[in-house]
Amino acid sequence: MDLESVSGVGSKTADALAELDDPERALREGDVAELARAPGISEGRAARIARAAIRDDHDDPGGFLATDRARELYRDALDLLQARTVTDYAAKRLETIYPSSVPGRIEAVREFAERAMDREPDADVLAALEDVEPLVEPGDVRVRDRCLATSDAERYAEAQSAIPEISVEIVDDTRQLAELGRSYATVVALDESFAGVEVAGDVRVEPDALESPADVVPERPLAFFARNRDRLQAAARVHRAASLDSPCDLDALESALDRLNEDGSVRDDGELDRLSTAVDDLDAAVSTAESVANDHLREAIEEQDVTIEGTDLLSLVERGAGVDSLLSRELADEYDRAVEKARDHLVDALDLRDTEATARRAFPDDPTYPVEHDENAVSRLREELTTARDRRAARLKREVASDLAGLREDAESLVDAALELDVELAVARFAEDFDCTIPAVGGVDGEPEDEPGFAIESGRSPLLDVPFDDVDPVDYRVEGMAILSGVNSGGKTSTLDLVALVTILAHMGLPVPAESARVERVAELHYHAKTQGTLDAGAFESTLRDFGGLVTDISSDRPIMVLVDELESITEPGAAATIIAGILEALGERNATGVFVSHLAGDVIDAADTDLTVDGIQAEGLVEGELRVNRSPVKGTLARSTPELIVEKLAESEAERREASNSASDGERTAANGGEPGGGFYDDLLAKFEE
Repeated sequence: MDLESVSGVGSKTADALAELDDPERALREGDVAELARAPGISEGRAARIARAAIRDDHDDPGGFLATDRARELYRDALDLLQARTVTDYAAKRLETIYPSSVPGRIEAVREFAERAMDREPDADVLAALEDVEPLVEPGDVRVRDRCLATSDAERYAEAQSAIPEISVEIVDDTRQLAELGRSYATVVALDESFAGVEVAGDVRVEPDALESPADVVPERPLAFFARNRDRLQAAARVHRAASLDSPCDLDALESALDRLNEDGSVRDDGELDRLSTAVDDLDAAVSTAESVANDHLREAIEEQDVTIEGTDLLSLVERGAGVDSLLSRELADEYDRAVEKARDHLVDALDLRDTEATARRAFPDDPTYPVEHDENAVSRLREELTTARDRRAARLKREVASDLAGLREDAESLVDAALELDVELAVARFAEDFDCTIPAVGGVDGEPEDEPGFAIESGRSPLLDVPFDDVDPVDYRVEGMAILSGVNSGGKTSTLDLVALVTILAHMGLPVPAESARVERVAELHYHAKTQGTLDAGAFESTLRDFGGLVTDISSDRPIMVLVDELESITEPGAAATIIAGILEALGERNATGVFVSHLAGDVIDAADTDLTVDGIQAEGLVEGELRVNRSPVKGTLARSTPELIVEKLAESEAERREASNSASDGERTAANGGEPGGGFYDDLLAKFEE
């Protein structure tokens, strides 16, 4: 696969993706986590690349969201889904799901959505997901306590490339190899010619070392697991809480991870801790040991009377003797005890074992005052302790690395599965929160291709600014083009939004907020929102050009849905009715599906040359000044306007007053009726609406 053939992928991005183990699979499956592991590729960028690759894979021409309002509603739907994710990864992963007219793409997402809706959004699982993040690559690993050795120049270059974490040294003979053995905790000789050579230190002859770098540098795999320890442990908790099938033994993985520090070192090993502490505390322990010896010697001198005869003093002076000689003669036993105390303190303070003999040589037998350590002996002790520590650490690292050997791929699968679970749970929570169902889509999963329009039963829009439970359900079906009439604030725009949202989600392959729904599969969704105010001549012409192109470009093999909210707001009412009628007739001839919301439904019908379908959101009346509405449009019925309802209410009130005045004289009743017996002003107005 040519990575640059993916839309939007240039040469630099292709080079970065090429470093992945299987970039083709990641692109084909929309694996955002894997794509984000490529150098310099963020999760957001990975989501965009994945979406482009999916479009290419399905030969998706795109362009489904044909207007700004359609794109806004897609973004609103995506926001609702992303609000139900726990991880940032899942929010980005959801962006690879987009509305499409390609049956294969819709079916693929539907399969995912149906699995997701079977998930139970358990609180423990959601809590465990909070600590899950995509795995990251550790920084460069550099190891300074061991080296590779070879006498061959080609082998030298090969070693530098295969194991860049450690130094590679050129050696000509055994003497140079021995020098390396004194300088490094471990030396790995790559030449078989060194086999059988005995030199001091940890020097190994391993001609095949370059074939298994992790054996030489266990820090390489350990760095990955140490850097991602918290992420892996969180993913393991998710698998347990959600009862997911794990790609590896979780107990074994967690046990190995528990032995790692964040820097890749091994923890909870008593011997390694002892040696590390000894190296760290050596200088302080030596200094304290000196103080112990000198304190003892000072007390001994202060408590003891030393008498030196004149001839002895002259003899000592003649020989150039000083305090050391005096100590040797008069306080030899006390000096020995002081030095022994210093030695014991050093051994005990550092809990020394195999290196005790070297430690005792740190304080020599020759008497001095004050007592001082032998720096050469202390340096040897430091070297022995450091070497022992490093060898112990390397051995433990090899052990843990062996436990984790071959688990990297499983570890990646473990985290990926946890992250993908978050994506599924977001869909499950969306479906549960908004009482969703999987809709029928024309030509998808065996549904009839030629059934036009849409049908929504008990649909409720989650986009309204009220609690979802308070939203009135809507039933609405349309075949072809329809005019939707209704009173102000009766829910015409929200019904249009619901139709658009159901259409978008259905073409994304996701559940829709309805008891049931059927949607014709269309290539484009054109949703024209209400324009605020009358347009000037130029803007009006541009709007007409948009609709002209829309009508002209439609063909029978590329069906579209057109939703328009109060197009009459762009110009004068009389002209608007004529324009709307003409657009509806043209769209109807092209077998388009759509709804035009209009307050001029009656005028549009009068201006049309063909029969047009008109639906009405019927107002049931005014109750205590509040409009009571049946939110489900009634097919084939022009909705009554709010002014008509108000006039009707006033006429009814007038009739009630007439009834109450039955006891009055005929003349009085006539006056109350506006001058006409049995009639009234409001009755006459109401009759005008019915003409």
